[in-house]
Amino acid sequence: MAVKKRRRKMFISVLPGEQIELILALDGVIQEYYVEMLNQSKTKGNIYKAKIHNIDQALQAAFINYGASKNGFLQVDEIHPEYYQSDIKPLRGNKYPPLQRVLKPGQELLVQVVKEPTGNKGAFLTTYLSFPGRYFVLTPGREQLGISRKIEDEKERERLKSIVQELKLDEGLGVIVRTVSEARNKTCLSRDLQFLKRLWKEVRKKGMAEKAPSLVYEEKDLAFRAIRDYLTEDVSEVWVDHEQTAAQVQEFAALVFPRRKKMVRIHSDPERTLLERFNLEKQLSQIFSREVDLPSGGQLVFDQAEALMAVDINSGKIGGEKDFKEMAFRTNLEAARSIPHQLMLRDVGGQVVIDFIEMKDKKHVNEVEKALKTAVKADKARTDVNKMSRFGLVEMVRQRLGTSALSVTMRSCPVCEGTGMVRNMEWQALQSLKEIYRLLRRKNCPSPLEYTVDKELAVYLLNRKRDKLFKLEEKFDRQIFIVPHE
Repeated sequence: MAVKKRRRKMFISVLPGEQIELILALDGVIQEYYVEMLNQSKTKGNIYKAKIHNIDQALQAAFINYGASKNGFLQVDEIHPEYYQSDIKPLRGNKYPPLQRVLKPGQELLVQVVKEPTGNKGAFLTTYLSFPGRYFVLTPGREQLGISRKIEDEKERERLKSIVQELKLDEGLGVIVRTVSEARNKTCLSRDLQFLKRLWKEVRKKGMAEKAPSLVYEEKDLAFRAIRDYLTEDVSEVWVDHEQTAAQVQEFAALVFPRRKKMVRIHSDPERTLLERFNLEKQLSQIFSREVDLPSGGQLVFDQAEALMAVDINSGKIGGEKDFKEMAFRTNLEAARSIPHQLMLRDVGGQVVIDFIEMKDKKHVNEVEKALKTAVKADKARTDVNKMSRFGLVEMVRQRLGTSALSVTMRSCPVCEGTGMVRNMEWQALQSLKEIYRLLRRKNCPSPLEYTVDKELAVYLLNRKRDKLFKLEEKFDRQIFIVPHE
C-alpha cells in the first residue's frame, strides 16, 4: 500500500501597512505561527553602530546605547576581542579578561540585536554579527565552517564542505551551511555567498561612516523572511491574500524554485478570509489560550513567568489505583507529544519547566521521555531536554526563532498586573471603607462626601456594606454618596 504524501502549505496573510501573519501547516494542522505588527518596531537581527554607556564590573557586562529608549545588554562572552582596547590576559581561572580593563565608556562598536527588549529588560546584544541568506549564514569575525546538524548524510556534508572551501572565503569571514543547502549545486550556493559578502561590505562601510548611535542594517520583513527561512522543498503551495505582497513573494520564490511557477497562489475571495477558507481560525485561538485539551480528557496549562514558561498537566477522571497509573501514563504520553507542538506554535523561547503527573513505573517514565524527545525533533529551533526528575519535572531550553505571537499581541492585565489574580470584592470594599473613614476624619471634609469606584464595587458597597456606611454618616454627621464610574 502506497504511503500518502503529507502536504505542507504556507499561508501569508497581510493587512496592508499594519500586520503580516505567517502560518506553516502540515495536512491542515498548524505547525508554526508568526506575526509582525508594523507599528511595533521589530529590532531582532538589526545591526547598530553603538556606544558603550557604562560597564558593570560585578556582572562583567556592558550596557550599550544603540538608540533605543533602554540600553542594550552585552555580556562578556558576546564581545569580540577586536574591540579590546588593551592586551590584558584573563585572570587565573577566568576565560575572559576583566571588561573594565579592556573596554571603556564611550567606545564605539557594531552590535546586533539577538533578543528583543521585554518588560523591564533591554535588548540582548552581540558583537558577533551574522547575516542569514537562503543557503548560508555569514559570520564576520569568526573564521568557521559549520554545517547544519540536520544534514545527517556524511557524503553530503563532505560535498558541501568542499564546495565552500572552493569558493574561498575572505579573511576573517566564516559561514554556517543551512539545512536547505542539501543537494543544491555549486552555482546556487556561490550566488548566495557572493550576495552575503557584498552585504557585509556595505554594512561595514556604513558602520564606519555613520555617527553612533545609528541603524546600519535592518532585517527584512516577515514576508521576505518567510521565503528565505521557511520555504523548503516540502512546501507544496504558498497562499497570499494581498496582491502586491504575492507579487513580491512570487519573485523571491522564483529565485529559489524556478521550475515551480504555480507555487504562489492568491486568495481574493471577499466573502471569507484566507484563514477561514483553510479552517485555521480555531487552531490559532489555541495559541492564545492558557489551557489546551488533550484527547483523553487531560489538559495542558501554560503559565509564563518572568524567566521561564511553566507547563502543568492536569489529569482526566481517576478511578482506583490501577486506573490512576494507566491514566497518568496515558495523559503524560499525550502531553509529551503535544507540548513541543504548542511551544512551536507559541514560539516560546528560553527555559521551559514541565510538571508531569507523578509516575512510579520506570518504564512509563522512559516512554514519556522518549516521546518528548521524538516530538522535539520536528522543531527547527535548537532544544535541549533534560531527564525527568523524581518529582516529575522536566527542564528544557528552546531557542526562539521569531517574535512570539503572544509577546506581540498580548499585554499585562491592568487590573491584576499580570499575576492572573485580582483582589476579591470583600477586600476591595474594606479598603474603600478605610479610605472613606480617612476622608471623613479630615477637618475640611465636604457633605455630601462623593466617593467614586467602579460599578461592581459600588453595587457591593451599597448592598453588603450599607449598615457600615450609615454608621459612618451618623458618627461624622456627613452624607456619603457612592458614585459608580461611568
